[in-house]
Parts: sequence; structure tokens; C-alpha cells
Amino acid sequence: MSIVVTGATGHLGRLIVESLLRRGVPAGEIVALGRDTGRLAALAARGVATRRADYADPESLRAAFAGAEKLMFVSGSEVGRREAQHRNVVAAAREAGVGLVVYTSIANADRSGMILAGEHLTTEREITAAGLPYVILRNGWYLENYTGQLPTYLEHGVTGAAGDGRVSAATRADLAEAAAAVLTGGGETNRVYELGGEAFTLTELAEKLSRQTGRAVGYTDLPQEKFAEVLAGAGVPEGFAAVLADSDRGLSRGELHVEGDDLAKLIGRRPTTLEEALRAAL
Repeated sequence: MSIVVTGATGHLGRLIVESLLRRGVPAGEIVALGRDTGRLAALAARGVATRRADYADPESLRAAFAGAEKLMFVSGSEVGRREAQHRNVVAAAREAGVGLVVYTSIANADRSGMILAGEHLTTEREITAAGLPYVILRNGWYLENYTGQLPTYLEHGVTGAAGDGRVSAATRADLAEAAAAVLTGGGETNRVYELGGEAFTLTELAEKLSRQTGRAVGYTDLPQEKFAEVLAGAGVPEGFAAVLADSDRGLSRGELHVEGDDLAKLIGRRPTTLEEALRAAL
């Protein structure tokens, strides 16, 4: 048996490999992929097989997927180019006769108007149209999207365009654990899982941060276009700033709020809460 994990040089892909190892999957049965195999050296030293793979290079994908029983398809990071890149991945997986494709999508992809959701929904449909056995993991927002900005929040407050929308964010580690559970037989084939943690508003984020630090932190809600300008002014590339502002507007419409407890069921415990994540990051 071999489990091939794409994007293993990234945060989520690396955590999925680590979760598989903790679950007792032999290192020799895991194949970690990345564009730069040098960044996989630490995994290779532990016995994990490593191969080069680039979503824009179909030949590299065909070689990397050879012999794969299961494919952990971590979505690409190049917004605007992912539909074509993901199409290459699906074609290579079909050609390799992969027995299961597990894909990381976005929460509520089938009902979301967010820019990011469109690319994911296209990929979901291509996987099912290819006739490949699949599990779709519709991941909610990462808690790290917020905990990674704590110095800015403490200095300037929380700013966004999310209104009173609730976001069901979860840690990358919890989402990686859910993926590993599915890859090791803990999920149902040909099923979509909506994955998220305890929901909160950005006003509640500011309030919880204030309580934990003893410093007054507020939330400033802006129109989508103004928030994009703020992000661009802070150094975010203009096109990506527009995508992030669009995502915040989607949050305001409830498109990042996950119903149900799929994540808790897959990992066998309550997901990490915002309070816990803030405490660990401070």
C-alpha cells in the first residue's frame, strides 16, 4: 500500500504526513510530494519516500502517482491558476488508477459565492466525473489565519469586512488529523465532509483576545472594497487582497459557517477552540 501526499512542503501537507506517521502508517508506505524535494529531506531521513511533483507539470504528476493506492490531494496555492493545475492532478490520478482521492476543498463549496469556492467546486466536479473513488474534505478557515496576525491585532485592532458573520475555523493540525483519519479508513468513500470548529464572529475574536491579554482590542468592520485597500496598503498583493476581502464578505453571508460535527467525529474529540489557539499563540 502507498499513500501519496501532495503539497508535503506546505503547512497542511506536512502535518498530514506527520498525522499518518502518528497513526502507525509505516514511513515506507508514505510518499511525500513537492516541487522542491530538498525541502522534504527531513521526512526522507525518517524513511518517507519523496518525489518531485508540480501541478503545472503533468509528466511529473504521472511519475509521482505511479503505484499509488490512495492520493491525498492538497489543493494548490496559486489562486487563479488552480483549475488548470488541478485538472492535471485529476488526469494523472485517473491514469494511475488511484483507488481513493481525498481532496481538500473549502467549506460550503456548493453554495458559496466566494471567488475561492469556484475553483474548488470545479475540482470537486472533475474528480467525481473522472469516476475516481473520492472523499471531499471541505475545510473551513484555518485558526492560524487569525492567530498569525496577533501582533497586528494588538497594535491596531481587528479589521475586516465580515460583519456579524460566524466563521467555523479550525487548526491546521485538526484538519490534518481528519485527513489522516480518512486515509487510514476512518471515513466513508464517495462522501463530502464539511469540516470546521467552534464558530465565532470577528467581534468575538477581538473580545476574546482582549480578555486573554488585558489589552483593549476592537473590531472595525469595513466595506469590502475599503478592506481590500487596507490589505493592499499593508503589503498584500492587490489581486490577493481582493480575494481576501471577497472571502470576508462571504464570511459575512455565512459561507464559512459549518453546520454539524464532521470534524469532531473524524478526529474523535472536540476540535481546538479559538480560546485555546489564542492561548497557545500568545
